[in-house]
Amino acid sequence: MKLHEDLEKVLISEEEIKRRVAEMGRQITEDYKDDPEPLVLVCILKGSVVFYADLLRAIDHDCRLDFMIVKSYGAGRESSGNVQFVKDLSESITGKHVLIVEDIIDSGLTLTFLRNNLITRGAKSLKICTLLDKPERRNPNSTITVDYRGFVIPNEFVVGYGLDYDEKYRNLPEVGVLKPEIYAD
Repeated sequence: MKLHEDLEKVLISEEEIKRRVAEMGRQITEDYKDDPEPLVLVCILKGSVVFYADLLRAIDHDCRLDFMIVKSYGAGRESSGNVQFVKDLSESITGKHVLIVEDIIDSGLTLTFLRNNLITRGAKSLKICTLLDKPERRNPNSTITVDYRGFVIPNEFVVGYGLDYDEKYRNLPEVGVLKPEIYAD
């Protein structure tokens, strides 16, 4: 695939992702096994959709699906901190267990805003699940606690498995580091 030529290296292989997503699904199943209430999985589009679909199939519990699009990056690679709802939830989450499914947590500002917003909507419980976490990039104003984490990664520009640069590379089956000359200004 030509897109692979733009990668400096593969950071997380397709096999490693499959194994870790299965483990996360088992852990979520275990954590909710004694609760008959359905779990609402909120996919943060677009980057999380591949992870979300695989995670959903790995959870053996009654799940409901919902989707949000929040925007804080604009055209750049750094979060502006100004969060906008492009697509909001379709259903009420009042009194429901909610699991936010995110592709990557970087500064944590967008997710802090989103979590606080969803808590005010009356969720019974709210947890956060992410495939990738860059804790060294966390903003001191972020109050994020990650409940389910796939991989901690270094501060590198990653694409694949749903993550993009300029809407490309989402369909790569692994997570790779993009060559700097591809995104250099």
